[in-house]
Amino acid sequence: MKLDELRTLVVAVDTSTDMLACAVAWWTPEVFLDDTPSRACVEVLSSRDHACRRRANVELIETIDAALADAGMTRGDVGGYLVGRGPGSFTGVRIGISTAKGLACGANVPLMGASTLDACAWSAWQAGTRGRLAVAADAMRGEIYPALYDLDDEGPHRLFERERVVKAAAVAEEWAARVDAASLQLTGDGLVRHGALFEHMGLMEHALPRELWWPSGAGLLSAAASPEGLAAAGSTDPAAVLPVYTRLSDAEENERRRLGLSESPNAMLTGVAEELAGRHLQFRPMASADAEAMAELERVSFEGAGHAPWSATAFLSELDPDAAAARSWWVAHDDGELIGFAGGMVVDRDVEILDVAVAASHRRSGIARKLLAHVSYDAQVLGCTTSSLEVEDGNEAALSLYAELGYEAVGRRRSYYGAGRDAIVMHASLPLVLPLDPASPEPTAASARDWPLTVPQRSASELDLIARRQPVLAIESSCDETAVAVIDAEGNLLANQVSTQIDFHARFGGVVPEIASRKHVEVIVGVVDAALEEAGRSLGLGEGPLMPSELAAVGVTQGPGLVGALVVGVAFAKGFAYAADKPLICVNHLEGHLYANKLTTPDLEPPFIFTLVSGGHTMLVHVRAWGDYEVLGETLDDAVGEAFDKVAKALGLGYPGGPVISRLAETGNPRAIEFPRALNSRGDYRFSLSGLKTAVALYIEQETAAGRTIHLPDLAASFEAAVFDVQYKKAKGALRETGAREYCIGGGVAANPHLRRMMIEKLGRQGIRVTVPPQHACTDNAAMIAVVAGEKYRRGEFASLDVDADPNMTL
Repeated sequence: MKLDELRTLVVAVDTSTDMLACAVAWWTPEVFLDDTPSRACVEVLSSRDHACRRRANVELIETIDAALADAGMTRGDVGGYLVGRGPGSFTGVRIGISTAKGLACGANVPLMGASTLDACAWSAWQAGTRGRLAVAADAMRGEIYPALYDLDDEGPHRLFERERVVKAAAVAEEWAARVDAASLQLTGDGLVRHGALFEHMGLMEHALPRELWWPSGAGLLSAAASPEGLAAAGSTDPAAVLPVYTRLSDAEENERRRLGLSESPNAMLTGVAEELAGRHLQFRPMASADAEAMAELERVSFEGAGHAPWSATAFLSELDPDAAAARSWWVAHDDGELIGFAGGMVVDRDVEILDVAVAASHRRSGIARKLLAHVSYDAQVLGCTTSSLEVEDGNEAALSLYAELGYEAVGRRRSYYGAGRDAIVMHASLPLVLPLDPASPEPTAASARDWPLTVPQRSASELDLIARRQPVLAIESSCDETAVAVIDAEGNLLANQVSTQIDFHARFGGVVPEIASRKHVEVIVGVVDAALEEAGRSLGLGEGPLMPSELAAVGVTQGPGLVGALVVGVAFAKGFAYAADKPLICVNHLEGHLYANKLTTPDLEPPFIFTLVSGGHTMLVHVRAWGDYEVLGETLDDAVGEAFDKVAKALGLGYPGGPVISRLAETGNPRAIEFPRALNSRGDYRFSLSGLKTAVALYIEQETAAGRTIHLPDLAASFEAAVFDVQYKKAKGALRETGAREYCIGGGVAANPHLRRMMIEKLGRQGIRVTVPPQHACTDNAAMIAVVAGEKYRRGEFASLDVDADPNMTL
């Protein structure tokens, strides 16, 4: 660990297993080469290792605090953190790493990661074990993470290159067949679940004592301090510390099957793509139905290019599952119209880009980049490390694009496109240099800078300004967007940053929880950094970002939402708040959608009626006072946003469905198709959309069977009308029954212009003041969480650091 001082207080934690490992130690580098230590001496001051099944997020911070107290230290004395990166329990690894990232960011100190398997081996070494050691760490699903080490007087030495996951039975057979099987010493928490299996294979004779089967804090410290550990750690920037994954998410495993692969590679990165797309475009794998449109776009794009365009038959042949080389083809479409495509063929760990085309009306908008991003991502999954292509000499736009992506000219093919028209051969290493959506911060922005950050020297007037403004930082990670905002005491939004995953999930037709969680872990540091930078600019500070120590409090979405996604935000926020010594504020995501209306109407006050329409919730609420909510009715099945997504998927319009259906409905006739309005009787405030969804699917099936072309604008407009008519009628009834004279709306579907316009016009004619949140505050965002957090800060409603995510939290 590169440290300014020769001796630094380090806190080590690991939550990858049922053992919560925690130790506090002095860390002293021994040898410096190029100002980098090659080994470190560790002096353990205290240890709080203890069994902690499924309670790591509840107990971790208090365990760290107790270990520091045992050592006679405080959080302010800590000069660095160390975390076990796994492999292990997916949730456990994320809790440890997210908390550690928050701790390091909040204290502005280095963070280092180390292998949990190495920690197990070092724990055994510290107990006096020498010789050949086999670690069998539990991976669930009947699998283990196997690892072999040689333990001599210097320490454990790996006999494997990278972590992997294997069926326990296969590992038992493999180890039993070894020539040294009789002397093989076993350890690891996988022996708890699979001990009988290893016993049957005659391998448990030299198993270590049960208390050594789990990693320890001291073992983690020794693993990180070894030359191998220091070499593997790399950067001490919190943004660069990521979990050790040995398998892809299930959704990505299905992608591999689509690409003709049967097994996952042994080493995975985060399993998420970096490319981001605007919501108006959809990207998906090519299907046979695209061939004709692709051939037409090819003909128009390359007319007069000097070579024969691809035919529909040629494109269809690219989908042949028996092709000798693997292929990846992606298409881009807008409102059902194919506007671009790209494809490549894998040849000996290189993906050769075969064809790229974008409609003239959509060029210079980043579509080709995003298509190539998808193709190159598939290629990496297929094991490729490079990419190659040919482009006509003189095509400056294409040459410039490919150069920006990392391609370099490596050769020339004379007259490749006809007499005197040469092709430039270009080559790039994977991953490509991919630009991001400008609305999103660079996910790993911090890794491009020195860490820790330089602490700004504030003037007295700047310090006074910060104290008066009382900035509160808020984190939102309930679903598929990592968002961070900063708000001041007067309700001014100082920063609002969002890193969206929407285009990546679009390839699967909806949010994949496991991928969402992985992406949150990957980008959260960068988004927090971007928000603090923006807040510093908004406050007019002369130097550097707003620092964690300058915040008044830290807020975070506690629930409801996807548990794996929520855990990341909550764990990071707790570590961040603890290290910065700031109060923690927990926010209900649903209440955030309600409060988003105060961004538009600051004087909004109860009583009023509120409709929440999002991808996961549909409810009608009587807001009697802030914090006093009566839920009048909820959906019995699908939420409104969910129904939009399912209808769009049935029509092949991509994900998310709301924006594309809204655009189609602009030119459609809402009375063209009579779809049902469920639970539409007076006084019934419940919602049901499954019947409507089924009616739409039946209509599509009947029209297709009859050979009639479906007029998408009419279908979209009629579907919207069926949904929104019910929303209006129930809101009108609730206003009449309660006597409230104000109405507001929230959630992703609240961004729909037709719903907003209808509610404002129809209810406005009845003397009801209608408030709608800003468009950017309808979908999941941290601005709305910051508004609630700011209110709670002023009321002194703080949370303890033993809180956990609550995926089922209600309003």
